[in-house]
Amino acid sequence: MDASLLILGTGAMACLFAARLAAAGARVTMLGSWEEGLEALGKHGVGLIETEGTEGFYAVGAVNDPNLCRGLPYALVLVKSWQTQRAARQLAECLPQDGLALTLQNGLNNYQTLANALGEERVALGVTTSGAYLEQAGVVRAVGSAAVSLGVHPRLSPLADMLEKAGFKVTIETDLRTLVWGKLVINAAINPLTALLRVPNGELLERPTARTLMGMTALETATIAKAQGISLPYPDAVAAVEEVARRTAENYSSMLRDVLRGAPTEVDAINGAVVHTGEQIRMPTPLNQALFLLVKAMVYSHIAQTGALNPIAPSFT
Repeated sequence: MDASLLILGTGAMACLFAARLAAAGARVTMLGSWEEGLEALGKHGVGLIETEGTEGFYAVGAVNDPNLCRGLPYALVLVKSWQTQRAARQLAECLPQDGLALTLQNGLNNYQTLANALGEERVALGVTTSGAYLEQAGVVRAVGSAAVSLGVHPRLSPLADMLEKAGFKVTIETDLRTLVWGKLVINAAINPLTALLRVPNGELLERPTARTLMGMTALETATIAKAQGISLPYPDAVAAVEEVARRTAENYSSMLRDVLRGAPTEVDAINGAVVHTGEQIRMPTPLNQALFLLVKAMVYSHIAQTGALNPIAPSFT
Protein backbone atom coordinates (compact mmCIF):
# COMPACT_ATOMS: atom_id res chain seq x y z
CA MET A 1 0.00 0.00 0.00
CA ASP A 2 1.34 3.44 -0.93
CA ALA A 3 -0.77 6.16 0.66
CA SER A 4 -0.50 9.19 2.92
CA LEU A 5 -2.94 10.26 5.57
CA LEU A 6 -3.33 12.44 8.63
CA ILE A 7 -4.54 11.26 12.03
CA LEU A 8 -5.84 13.87 14.45
CA GLY A 9 -5.02 12.79 17.98
CA THR A 10 -2.17 11.12 19.84
CA GLY A 11 -4.18 9.03 22.32
CA ALA A 12 -4.90 5.33 22.35
CA MET A 13 -7.30 5.06 19.40
CA ALA A 14 -5.20 7.44 17.30
CA CYS A 15 -2.09 5.36 18.04
CA LEU A 16 -3.91 2.10 17.31
CA PHE A 17 -4.98 3.22 13.86
CA ALA A 18 -1.65 4.90 13.17
CA ALA A 19 0.31 1.76 14.03
CA ARG A 20 -1.80 -0.62 11.99
CA LEU A 21 -1.90 1.69 8.99
CA ALA A 22 1.84 2.38 9.15
CA ALA A 23 2.53 -1.36 9.47
CA ALA A 24 0.52 -1.87 6.27
CA GLY A 25 2.64 0.67 4.38
CA ALA A 26 0.80 3.96 4.82
CA ARG A 27 2.74 7.18 5.45
CA VAL A 28 1.06 8.46 8.60
CA THR A 29 1.29 11.92 10.14
CA MET A 30 -0.21 12.47 13.60
CA LEU A 31 -1.41 15.94 14.64
CA GLY A 32 -1.82 16.58 18.34
CA SER A 33 -1.20 18.88 21.29
CA TRP A 34 0.04 16.45 23.97
CA GLU A 35 3.76 17.27 24.20
CA GLU A 36 4.83 14.02 25.87
CA GLY A 37 2.99 11.97 23.28
CA LEU A 38 4.39 13.93 20.34
CA GLU A 39 7.91 13.63 21.74
CA ALA A 40 7.61 9.86 22.15
CA LEU A 41 6.14 9.41 18.67
CA GLY A 42 8.88 11.55 17.16
CA LYS A 43 11.66 9.62 18.88
CA HIS A 44 10.50 6.03 18.60
CA GLY A 45 7.48 5.96 16.31
CA VAL A 46 4.20 4.45 17.47
CA GLY A 47 4.34 1.20 19.41
CA LEU A 48 1.63 -1.45 19.14
CA ILE A 49 1.02 -4.46 21.39
CA GLU A 50 -1.56 -6.79 19.86
CA THR A 51 -3.93 -9.00 21.82
CA GLU A 52 -1.82 -12.10 21.14
CA GLY A 53 1.23 -10.35 22.59
CA THR A 54 3.14 -9.39 19.44
CA GLU A 55 4.85 -6.01 19.56
CA GLY A 56 6.24 -3.57 17.02
CA PHE A 57 7.22 0.05 16.46
CA TYR A 58 6.31 1.94 13.29
CA ALA A 59 7.59 5.26 11.99
CA VAL A 60 5.09 8.12 11.90
CA GLY A 61 5.28 11.87 11.62
CA ALA A 62 4.28 13.77 14.78
CA VAL A 63 3.45 17.47 14.64
CA ASN A 64 1.49 20.12 16.56
CA ASP A 65 0.97 22.57 13.69
CA PRO A 66 -1.70 21.96 11.00
CA ASN A 67 0.40 23.97 8.55
CA LEU A 68 2.86 21.06 8.56
CA CYS A 69 0.10 18.71 7.36
CA ARG A 70 -1.04 20.51 4.23
CA GLY A 71 -1.89 18.43 1.19
CA LEU A 72 -2.57 15.06 2.85
CA PRO A 73 -5.68 13.73 1.08
CA TYR A 74 -7.25 11.77 3.95
CA ALA A 75 -7.67 12.43 7.65
CA LEU A 76 -8.93 10.24 10.50
CA VAL A 77 -10.44 12.23 13.37
CA LEU A 78 -9.75 10.34 16.60
CA VAL A 79 -9.78 13.06 19.24
CA LYS A 80 -12.21 13.29 22.15
CA SER A 81 -15.61 14.78 21.32
CA TRP A 82 -14.87 17.95 23.30
CA GLN A 83 -11.83 18.49 21.03
CA THR A 84 -13.79 18.22 17.77
CA GLN A 85 -14.23 21.96 17.29
CA ARG A 86 -10.48 22.44 17.47
CA ALA A 87 -9.94 19.54 15.07
CA ALA A 88 -12.40 21.13 12.63
CA ARG A 89 -10.45 24.40 12.70
CA GLN A 90 -7.19 22.56 12.12
CA LEU A 91 -8.60 20.60 9.19
CA ALA A 92 -9.98 23.79 7.67
CA GLU A 93 -6.36 24.97 7.51
CA CYS A 94 -4.72 21.86 6.08
CA LEU A 95 -7.20 19.53 4.35
CA PRO A 96 -7.24 19.98 0.55
CA GLN A 97 -10.49 20.92 -1.17
CA ASP A 98 -10.74 17.41 -2.60
CA GLY A 99 -9.66 15.80 0.68
CA LEU A 100 -11.79 13.72 3.04
CA ALA A 101 -11.96 13.59 6.83
CA LEU A 102 -13.43 10.48 8.48
CA THR A 103 -14.66 10.74 12.06
CA LEU A 104 -14.57 7.56 14.14
CA GLN A 105 -15.32 9.29 17.44
CA ASN A 106 -17.72 8.55 20.27
CA GLY A 107 -20.92 10.50 20.83
CA LEU A 108 -23.25 12.65 18.78
CA ASN A 109 -22.67 15.76 16.67
CA ASN A 110 -19.00 15.22 15.76
CA TYR A 111 -19.92 14.74 12.11
CA GLN A 112 -22.02 17.90 12.05
CA THR A 113 -19.28 19.96 13.72
CA LEU A 114 -16.79 18.84 11.08
CA ALA A 115 -19.27 19.25 8.21
CA ASN A 116 -20.08 22.81 9.33
CA ALA A 117 -16.40 23.71 9.02
CA LEU A 118 -15.42 21.66 5.98
CA GLY A 119 -18.61 21.00 4.03
CA GLU A 120 -20.39 17.65 3.87
CA GLU A 121 -18.54 16.67 0.70
CA ARG A 122 -15.30 16.57 2.72
CA VAL A 123 -16.56 14.63 5.77
CA ALA A 124 -17.46 10.95 6.21
CA LEU A 125 -18.93 9.20 9.21
CA GLY A 126 -17.86 5.93 10.75
CA VAL A 127 -17.98 3.93 13.96
CA THR A 128 -15.37 1.59 15.35
CA THR A 129 -15.75 -1.08 18.01
CA SER A 130 -12.00 -1.46 18.23
CA GLY A 131 -10.56 -0.95 21.69
CA ALA A 132 -7.19 0.23 22.94
CA TYR A 133 -5.39 1.85 25.83
CA LEU A 134 -1.98 3.46 26.22
CA GLU A 135 0.69 1.55 28.10
CA GLN A 136 2.76 4.74 27.97
CA ALA A 137 3.08 7.75 25.70
CA GLY A 138 3.17 6.52 22.10
CA VAL A 139 2.70 2.82 22.98
CA VAL A 140 -0.79 1.33 22.66
CA ARG A 141 -2.24 -2.05 23.58
CA ALA A 142 -5.04 -3.32 21.33
CA VAL A 143 -8.09 -4.91 22.97
CA GLY A 144 -11.27 -6.27 21.42
CA SER A 145 -12.15 -6.52 17.76
CA ALA A 146 -10.67 -4.52 14.90
CA ALA A 147 -13.96 -3.52 13.27
CA VAL A 148 -14.98 -0.33 11.46
CA SER A 149 -18.41 0.49 10.03
CA LEU A 150 -18.58 3.30 7.49
CA GLY A 151 -21.36 5.40 6.07
CA VAL A 152 -21.72 5.77 2.32
CA HIS A 153 -19.59 8.53 0.76
CA PRO A 154 -18.44 8.84 -2.87
CA ARG A 155 -14.81 9.58 -1.90
CA LEU A 156 -14.45 6.95 0.81
CA SER A 157 -13.42 3.85 -1.16
CA PRO A 158 -9.62 4.42 -1.13
CA LEU A 159 -9.62 5.07 2.62
CA ALA A 160 -11.80 2.00 3.24
CA ASP A 161 -9.27 -0.04 1.25
CA MET A 162 -6.44 1.32 3.42
CA LEU A 163 -8.27 0.28 6.57
CA GLU A 164 -8.92 -3.21 5.22
CA LYS A 165 -5.27 -3.64 4.26
CA ALA A 166 -4.37 -2.53 7.79
CA GLY A 167 -6.34 -5.44 9.22
CA PHE A 168 -9.64 -3.77 10.09
CA LYS A 169 -12.88 -5.52 9.25
CA VAL A 170 -14.72 -2.85 7.26
CA THR A 171 -18.46 -2.82 6.58
CA ILE A 172 -20.57 -0.20 4.82
CA GLU A 173 -23.88 1.00 6.30
CA THR A 174 -26.43 2.97 4.32
CA ASP A 175 -28.01 4.72 7.32
CA LEU A 176 -25.51 6.97 9.09
CA ARG A 177 -27.72 7.35 12.15
CA THR A 178 -27.76 3.60 12.65
CA LEU A 179 -23.98 3.69 13.08
CA VAL A 180 -23.95 6.47 15.63
CA TRP A 181 -26.96 5.52 17.73
CA GLY A 182 -26.06 1.84 17.77
CA LYS A 183 -22.81 2.70 19.52
CA LEU A 184 -24.38 5.50 21.57
CA VAL A 185 -26.82 3.07 23.22
CA ILE A 186 -23.87 0.92 24.32
CA ASN A 187 -21.70 3.82 25.50
CA ALA A 188 -24.52 5.56 27.36
CA ALA A 189 -25.25 2.41 29.35
CA ILE A 190 -21.71 1.21 30.10
CA ASN A 191 -19.37 4.18 30.28
CA PRO A 192 -20.94 6.38 33.00
CA LEU A 193 -21.67 3.42 35.26
CA THR A 194 -18.09 2.16 35.08
CA ALA A 195 -16.85 5.71 35.73
CA LEU A 196 -19.12 6.18 38.74
CA LEU A 197 -18.45 2.73 40.22
CA ARG A 198 -14.80 2.69 39.09
CA VAL A 199 -14.98 -0.86 37.80
CA PRO A 200 -14.10 -2.63 34.53
CA ASN A 201 -16.92 -3.28 32.08
CA GLY A 202 -17.51 -6.88 33.08
CA GLU A 203 -18.09 -5.99 36.71
CA LEU A 204 -21.41 -4.41 35.71
CA LEU A 205 -22.69 -7.89 34.88
CA GLU A 206 -21.65 -9.23 38.27
CA ARG A 207 -23.57 -6.64 40.30
CA PRO A 208 -27.33 -7.25 39.93
CA THR A 209 -28.38 -3.63 40.52
CA ALA A 210 -25.69 -2.31 38.20
CA ARG A 211 -26.71 -4.82 35.53
CA THR A 212 -30.35 -3.76 35.85
CA LEU A 213 -29.47 -0.08 35.61
CA MET A 214 -27.22 -0.72 32.60
CA GLY A 215 -30.07 -2.50 30.81
CA MET A 216 -32.64 0.14 31.70
CA THR A 217 -30.36 2.90 30.38
CA ALA A 218 -29.81 0.98 27.14
CA LEU A 219 -33.58 0.62 26.71
CA GLU A 220 -34.18 4.31 27.42
CA THR A 221 -31.57 5.36 24.87
CA ALA A 222 -32.88 2.88 22.31
CA THR A 223 -36.39 4.31 22.80
CA ILE A 224 -35.10 7.80 21.95
CA ALA A 225 -33.45 6.42 18.82
CA LYS A 226 -36.58 4.59 17.69
CA ALA A 227 -38.74 7.66 18.32
CA GLN A 228 -36.67 9.41 15.64
CA GLY A 229 -37.18 6.58 13.18
CA ILE A 230 -33.68 5.20 13.69
CA SER A 231 -33.21 1.46 13.25
CA LEU A 232 -30.55 0.11 15.58
CA PRO A 233 -28.09 -2.53 14.30
CA TYR A 234 -29.38 -5.10 16.79
CA PRO A 235 -32.90 -6.22 17.78
CA ASP A 236 -32.44 -6.20 21.57
CA ALA A 237 -30.63 -3.28 23.24
CA VAL A 238 -30.27 -5.05 26.59
CA ALA A 239 -28.80 -8.18 25.04
CA ALA A 240 -26.47 -6.03 22.92
CA VAL A 241 -25.09 -4.01 25.82
CA GLU A 242 -24.63 -7.11 27.96
CA GLU A 243 -22.77 -8.84 25.14
CA VAL A 244 -20.41 -5.87 24.79
CA ALA A 245 -19.82 -5.79 28.56
CA ARG A 246 -19.12 -9.53 28.49
CA ARG A 247 -16.82 -9.32 25.48
CA THR A 248 -14.87 -6.41 26.99
CA ALA A 249 -15.09 -7.62 30.58
CA GLU A 250 -11.53 -6.67 31.54
CA ASN A 251 -11.57 -3.30 29.77
CA TYR A 252 -11.69 0.02 31.59
CA SER A 253 -14.00 2.35 29.64
CA SER A 254 -12.65 5.57 28.20
CA MET A 255 -14.86 7.57 30.58
CA LEU A 256 -13.44 5.76 33.61
CA ARG A 257 -9.89 6.34 32.39
CA ASP A 258 -10.65 10.03 31.93
CA VAL A 259 -12.04 10.29 35.46
CA LEU A 260 -9.07 8.47 36.98
CA ARG A 261 -6.59 10.89 35.40
CA GLY A 262 -8.64 14.02 36.08
CA ALA A 263 -9.37 14.78 32.42
CA PRO A 264 -12.61 16.02 30.83
CA THR A 265 -14.99 13.20 29.94
CA GLU A 266 -17.23 12.68 26.92
CA VAL A 267 -20.38 12.48 29.04
CA ASP A 268 -21.75 15.64 27.36
CA ALA A 269 -21.56 13.99 23.93
CA ILE A 270 -22.97 10.69 25.20
CA ASN A 271 -25.57 10.86 28.00
CA GLY A 272 -25.85 14.63 27.71
CA ALA A 273 -26.61 14.31 24.02
CA VAL A 274 -29.33 11.74 24.72
CA VAL A 275 -30.91 14.12 27.25
CA HIS A 276 -30.77 17.00 24.76
CA THR A 277 -32.30 14.88 22.00
CA GLY A 278 -35.05 13.78 24.36
CA GLU A 279 -35.85 17.38 25.17
CA GLN A 280 -36.06 18.21 21.47
CA ILE A 281 -38.58 15.45 20.79
CA ARG A 282 -40.37 15.92 24.14
CA MET A 283 -39.49 12.54 25.59
CA PRO A 284 -38.14 12.10 29.14
CA THR A 285 -34.70 10.59 29.72
CA PRO A 286 -34.45 10.36 33.53
CA LEU A 287 -31.76 7.67 33.61
CA ASN A 288 -29.47 9.39 31.13
CA GLN A 289 -30.02 12.68 32.92
CA ALA A 290 -29.16 11.18 36.31
CA LEU A 291 -25.99 9.54 34.98
CA PHE A 292 -25.00 12.73 33.18
CA LEU A 293 -25.42 14.85 36.32
CA LEU A 294 -23.64 12.33 38.54
CA VAL A 295 -20.59 12.16 36.28
CA LYS A 296 -20.50 15.96 36.03
CA ALA A 297 -20.82 16.24 39.82
CA MET A 298 -17.96 13.77 40.27
CA VAL A 299 -15.75 15.79 37.92
CA TYR A 300 -16.50 19.03 39.77
CA SER A 301 -15.82 17.24 43.04
CA HIS A 302 -12.37 16.46 41.65
CA ILE A 303 -11.87 20.16 40.94
CA ALA A 304 -12.80 21.01 44.52
CA GLN A 305 -10.35 18.46 45.89
CA THR A 306 -7.40 19.16 43.61
CA GLY A 307 -7.95 22.80 42.69
CA ALA A 308 -8.02 22.22 38.94
CA LEU A 309 -9.16 20.01 36.12
CA ASN A 310 -6.63 19.86 33.32
CA PRO A 311 -8.52 20.98 30.16
CA ILE A 312 -5.75 19.83 27.81
CA ALA A 313 -5.02 16.44 29.37
CA PRO A 314 -3.90 13.79 26.84
CA SER A 315 -6.60 11.75 25.15
CA PHE A 316 -5.90 8.17 26.18
CA THR A 317 -8.89 6.53 24.43
